[in-house]
Amino acid sequence: MSDLRRSPMMPIRHLLAVCLAFAPAACAATGTAAITATATATATATATAPAALRLELPRPTGPHPVGRDVLYLVDKSRKDPWVPASGPRRLMVSMYYPARSATGAAVPYLDQEEAASLIRRKAPGSGLPAQVISGIRTHARAGAPPEGGRHPLVVLSPGLGLPRASLTSLSEDLASRGYVVAAVDHAYESSGTTFPGVGLLTCAPLCDQPKPPEGGKAAITRSRAADLAFVLDRLTGRHPAWGRAALIDRRRIGVAGHSLGGDAASATMLADRRIKAGVNLDGTVNVALPATGLGDRAFLLMGSQSEHSPGRDRTWDDTWRALRGWKRWLTVAGAEHDSFTDLAVPKSAAGLSSPGTIAAGRAVELTRTYVAAFYDRHLRNGRQPLPADPEVTFHGGR
Repeated sequence: MSDLRRSPMMPIRHLLAVCLAFAPAACAATGTAAITATATATATATATAPAALRLELPRPTGPHPVGRDVLYLVDKSRKDPWVPASGPRRLMVSMYYPARSATGAAVPYLDQEEAASLIRRKAPGSGLPAQVISGIRTHARAGAPPEGGRHPLVVLSPGLGLPRASLTSLSEDLASRGYVVAAVDHAYESSGTTFPGVGLLTCAPLCDQPKPPEGGKAAITRSRAADLAFVLDRLTGRHPAWGRAALIDRRRIGVAGHSLGGDAASATMLADRRIKAGVNLDGTVNVALPATGLGDRAFLLMGSQSEHSPGRDRTWDDTWRALRGWKRWLTVAGAEHDSFTDLAVPKSAAGLSSPGTIAAGRAVELTRTYVAAFYDRHLRNGRQPLPADPEVTFHGGR
């Protein structure tokens, strides 16, 4: 739903298309499985109640159940850069981790107000009820008992204007494979995030302005780098904010992000030597790397073939030349910007993707597979090369 335009489709068609993409079996139970995103709405379809729609994210592929906790972090050393009068910098963090069993309540995708705000900003006029998005089934369980031992940590940052929930599928999948994941929402940078005692904060102070803040988008990226370094401080310091911090292996830390979050991944590595490996998912680089790159640390560029093949985005060309450690540059045929997030699925199903776009489920699968393989190699000392798939092109060798 990132960068969506108004759809000419009837609202109920949008609802049915989303249902079919996420949970075709559930749609079949309502008698609408034969209706496609391009079909004409019928009287039967019109009578289908939105409340009957049950949406579900793709299941994690690893051997572990997944637990999730939520942290509210406040950096009292910094004023919020976008709304200084609001006080200190605030962050919401979802902590995903490998669990011993799938006990505990299922965790929500978004709360009702967050879902409504996401729809208003990214899919206005779609007619999609907030409860359809807030009710998306995830696979993590709140407070599930953790798997013992120490695990690599991966910190995730979403695209500007998107919530951390947009990376839920990737977060759950990494946790199911034995990683601890910290997915971060940055105040005033998402479609809408609920902060305890504060309420819903949206990206209006940034997204609705006629031009970027002073310093351009690089200023937002640098602010995110400071946010992510603070998250690491609070997770790995002497007095950690998370009660399960003993699960984290402080020697094995990675960072990844989508869009501006991907730009923040390299910027954070540039400022913080604790991070061993990073991933940029389809993000233009606003904070250029120096000639020394990121030293000997590993970095993966993974983006759409149409926008991030060599010569298409000068910032990727420059980043590739600057990187000095292990590096790979991958592009995915038919991918759109949202293909690297959960939100590719409803967008595709609703007929809002461009012709020839890669199937949303396949895009999610490829993102999970390559990101996990990269971290297995660099945070777990694996020796296997990255996979080879027909949709994926390696630039500069495998």
